[in-house]
Amino acid sequence: MFFRKRNSSHDSESVEQQHERKFQELKSSLGPLTGRSQQYCSDACLKRYLEARSWNVEKSKKMLEESLRWRSSFKPEEIRWSEVAIEGETGKVFRANFHDRQGRTVLILRPGLQNTTSLDNQMKHLVYLIENAIANLPEGQEQMAWLIDFTGWSISNNVPVKSARDTINILQNHYPERLGVAFLYSPPRIFEAFWKIVKYFLDPKTFQKVRFVYPKNKDSVEIMRSYFDVENLPTEFGGNATLQYDHEEFSRQMEEDDMKSAKLWGLEKHQPNGLMGAEVAPEPESLAPPAS
Repeated sequence: MFFRKRNSSHDSESVEQQHERKFQELKSSLGPLTGRSQQYCSDACLKRYLEARSWNVEKSKKMLEESLRWRSSFKPEEIRWSEVAIEGETGKVFRANFHDRQGRTVLILRPGLQNTTSLDNQMKHLVYLIENAIANLPEGQEQMAWLIDFTGWSISNNVPVKSARDTINILQNHYPERLGVAFLYSPPRIFEAFWKIVKYFLDPKTFQKVRFVYPKNKDSVEIMRSYFDVENLPTEFGGNATLQYDHEEFSRQMEEDDMKSAKLWGLEKHQPNGLMGAEVAPEPESLAPPAS
């Protein structure tokens, strides 16, 4: 005796319809949100968490709730440049003045220029710049690109495994789908041992976004150039531009962005108890000029 398999209404849904249904499920499951949580959980935000968990509503909800707890504790929107400026004196991490071909904000990381020993403050500095990179995304773009320059990198000044693990954890779990691509440019041979450990902390989605580029490898150089205009790309990454980090100028830029960020998050005024206000601000707008 044969039975015909019955198709549920979900079977006939298009991918777009399935995603919309799951988006609405996630949105409803969160219940009413207030303050900064409400502002953070925009429609685009919910879809990033769903994408990061392959559109599994339950897993996406768990991930998002963990992020909200982390943000409540870490308070990334309250970090100001004056608190982390010492970390930026050497230009070990900063936002570039150009975008990639897709209009993504670019963060340049130079681990060989590490200048401090406090892992907590180093992480605070990185989170500050991730937030700043996101705030400076052009309209319609949600991801950033990382360019990592290994000039001067050695075992003596390398990134501790704990720091690398914490960085990956924050990026993957609390900024899902914010990284578009990460280029590791000309890593030294000795980096391979470090990478063998670090790569196990990466989930498959993040792992696929990591690109190794070697100046003498034509194919990897071409991949790099498919993402960046060589006239914007610094010579340190195989381009024609001069990479200049002016700490004083960058500090002025960050302080201006801090004022805009405070306004966007509704943090211009301090509450009587000394805490920053948490009222809902208008939908955030980009702090950046159009992508070049």
